[in-house]
Amino acid sequence: MRFSFTFLGHSTFLFQTASGKRVIVDPWLETNPMCPASHKRVRDLDLILLTHGHRDHIADAIPLARSTGAQIIAPYELASWLEEKGLKHVTAMNPGGSLTMMGLSISMVPAVHSSSIEDADPPRYAGVASGYVIRFEHGLTIYYAGDTALFGDMRVIGELYQPSLAFLPIGDVYTMGPEQAAKACSWLGVKTAVPMHYGTFPELTGSPARLRDLLSDSGIEVVELKPGETRE
Repeated sequence: MRFSFTFLGHSTFLFQTASGKRVIVDPWLETNPMCPASHKRVRDLDLILLTHGHRDHIADAIPLARSTGAQIIAPYELASWLEEKGLKHVTAMNPGGSLTMMGLSISMVPAVHSSSIEDADPPRYAGVASGYVIRFEHGLTIYYAGDTALFGDMRVIGELYQPSLAFLPIGDVYTMGPEQAAKACSWLGVKTAVPMHYGTFPELTGSPARLRDLLSDSGIEVVELKPGETRE
């Protein structure tokens, strides 16, 4: 089986690992205007990774966990809230921690962003926002930044984990824009960048074309996927 990932719109990605595990990151499907209708139902899921509590990253986490029995990994306070909702297969982490699960090496790394459960009244604190470094069974290491600003310790992530592929927000306003994402690519030392968190709302004006222009002399490939498109 070949490793692949499918872009489901906004910041949601579905990974198929070389051993057949199915991993989704920040699932927002049903009400996501960028997610194709044919991809709003996900089945046969093994693992759900959550970066922070905002609804455009966790909206479908609970129904997916209930319908598939998938394990969830989330920042500590967000994990506690999920357990309060009755989920049984929840693992809490904090930035700096690493674990091995389902043949994957998963490290939680910092992100610079807010995090809250927006469906609570008032909104409930959901711990620190985070990103993930994942080393898959066949040796590929990726960095999924989550929602974040540019921060200097991206250099440390690059030095420590040596990811070759980075999933980076580029929309601006709530996260990095293309200019900061281009600098992140340089600090991380990656060969390939996959832009995300752009175009969903009018204020998210950063574009893959701008990121590609900024990296045109760097040798870093920018992989722009349409929602529903898969890359092997």
